Amino acid sequence: MEDFRLYINTLRHDFAKQTLSKKDVNINPVLQFEKWFKEAVDSQVNEPNAMTVATATADGKPSARILLLRNFNESGFVFYTNYTSRKGTEIKNNPSCALLFFWPELERQVRIEGVLFKQTAFDSDVYFKSRPRTSKLGAWTSQQSHVIANRNVLDEEYQKLSAQFPGEDVPRPQNWGGYTLKPISIEFWQGRPSRLHDRILYTKENNAWKIERLAP
Repeated sequence: MEDFRLYINTLRHDFAKQTLSKKDVNINPVLQFEKWFKEAVDSQVNEPNAMTVATATADGKPSARILLLRNFNESGFVFYTNYTSRKGTEIKNNPSCALLFFWPELERQVRIEGVLFKQTAFDSDVYFKSRPRTSKLGAWTSQQSHVIANRNVLDEEYQKLSAQFPGEDVPRPQNWGGYTLKPISIEFWQGRPSRLHDRILYTKENNAWKIERLAP
């Protein structure tokens, strides 16, 4: 274990690809995110819409997992999940949430904090209809975060549902749908040499965005 600790402590990467300054960013953080997201896509970042979603219980016990961003605009950042999962239960009791995007190929992070709102049934239906049939059946099959006896439970339930819904017209389960995170702060992080990274923070104040630089 001592050798492993030493190995971990020698892992180093000095960031030197790009810079980020207040004068260069868009006054609108959503448009700045769109710019960076497009650059991540153009750079062929592996799953650029993958993000860490951090939630917490009502008494503040945190949990985090990787999900996929499915839309973003001035209203917020959208993802989909099972409402009765661990995260769904936590969101119901504590809607505060944080998102984290990490694009190592560009030496960038984006941190977003805000409050989650459940999408309308109509909006969730629209997205659900766009999913592949296998993903639709998967949403029905898994009682996400609940204990199951073994893998066979999933496989047998999937086969049963596949026979029940033989075509593409699989309805959305009522316990599955979308959330929109309405941001109150968005931070853009650009790696720089000597760990003196560039950090630009947008904070929502009186329906306007204040832009500040943070120490790394």
